[in-house]
Amino acid sequence: IGTQLLTIDGVDSLHGATCRVMPDRIEAGTFAIAAAMTRGDVYLEDTPSEVMDALIAKLRDVGATVETTADTMHVRGPDDLRAISFQALPYPGLATDLHAPMAALLTQANGVSIIHERVFDNRMLYVGELRKMGAEIVSTGSSAIVSGPTPLHGAHVRALDVRAGAAVVLAALCANGQTIIDDVYHLDRGYSSLATKLGGLGADIERD
Repeated sequence: IGTQLLTIDGVDSLHGATCRVMPDRIEAGTFAIAAAMTRGDVYLEDTPSEVMDALIAKLRDVGATVETTADTMHVRGPDDLRAISFQALPYPGLATDLHAPMAALLTQANGVSIIHERVFDNRMLYVGELRKMGAEIVSTGSSAIVSGPTPLHGAHVRALDVRAGAAVVLAALCANGQTIIDDVYHLDRGYSSLATKLGGLGADIERD
């Protein structure tokens, strides 16, 4: 594990066992980003913090306070977010699935942030939708340049894929006015009851 080669040695027979599936680091990471972006104070339970070092480091770089245990994360957003640059990489790097949510956060950061995508060729679908909301963001091949902070406004946008959808949801939390998001079924591939959970944290959000 952790290299380009995975070697498995077979055995003569297999037997039953009990195992616990690790919580989803991408879902946990999205809520952590939302907390930092909205200057919130959120305590996340059942969070696989031990495999989230890259995200935790970047959240601290933007100014958030992040405290962790083996299965919890406490995130407090700063008054002023700082611009950063990062690469989306295979594990243990910062996950490509958090590229778009982080881009949404960086629209609220002071300065110019640069994101390099090193994993997924079609990751930039979120750029046009965030621009509809007032974001100053451009894509150049596999990179995105985000200038901030920019005041976001409500708009009629689409969730073009699961992570682009998460990005516009997070942007809507910070936007002035109402945002309507079409094609939210994409979010169901990566998030369980996202609207309900955000509503429980105080967001004014509903799903038809």
